[in-house]
Amino acid sequence: MKRYKSFLLYGLLLCGVLSCEKPVIPGAEVEDGNLVISLMSIEQIPFAGATTRAEESEYFNRLNFAVYDSLGTQVRKSNQQSGDKNFGTATFQLEPGKYKVVVLAHSSNGNPSMTDYKKIQFKNDYGFTDTFLCYDSVEIGDTPVSLPANPKRIVSLCRFVISDTIPSDVSRMRFLYTGGSGSLDATTGLGCVKSRQNEFFDVEPGTAPTTFDLYTFLHGDEGTIHLQATAYDEEDNVLTDREFDIPLKRRKMTKVSGQYFNTSSAGLTITISLDSEWEGEEEISY
Repeated sequence: MKRYKSFLLYGLLLCGVLSCEKPVIPGAEVEDGNLVISLMSIEQIPFAGATTRAEESEYFNRLNFAVYDSLGTQVRKSNQQSGDKNFGTATFQLEPGKYKVVVLAHSSNGNPSMTDYKKIQFKNDYGFTDTFLCYDSVEIGDTPVSLPANPKRIVSLCRFVISDTIPSDVSRMRFLYTGGSGSLDATTGLGCVKSRQNEFFDVEPGTAPTTFDLYTFLHGDEGTIHLQATAYDEEDNVLTDREFDIPLKRRKMTKVSGQYFNTSSAGLTITISLDSEWEGEEEISY
């Protein structure tokens, strides 16, 4: 009878822990375990009115959960994609002790390497996207723990806009940029290596304007990327090649716009305005 009461008390504690907050992504299934991590909010994204998973996945479609022991060794992980039955919630069974927890939300075409939480690496092949990070600590004892995750935006965005018409012989654009990082330190959310980030985009001739979003992890609150923008034809011959030095600020958007193919155009103006989803926007015309 005493053993039955103990199990009953454990069940009531678990129900109480899990019901104190409601996950931001409805419908996620919770599995058995003594650590339940649930996505509760994403900073700067208004989730209050969201009612389905599809609304959240407009901002990200991948979630990565990782748990590290006191020595920094990864002991558990869960990689999720929108559409998974447990999307937004990860459950782990852990031995008693102290742990570090990392949660990433993004829309890359693959999962980053998370073996070392101080050097989480995204690959050029997967692309770079809007990225949100939650880094927290938790201690596991005799009772189950529910950990709310509230990731914050950690990237900077360079929004590169070509205002003139894409010529008929241009098939794709390449953007090679340095000065930022494709890897991050979860303890700070800052870039941790000097990267050469490389992105290709197919384009449609005759269209204007054309927008390209380039993301990076800065090494500090401010930085400058050196951007090489190259236009190719179908046989990968270089048609136009231009370089820019673009100032960025952490968690803010810098919009760069101008006539890319008309190289005689010149001029530089910078304006800063508030954006509802980003902390700020800086606009540059070239």
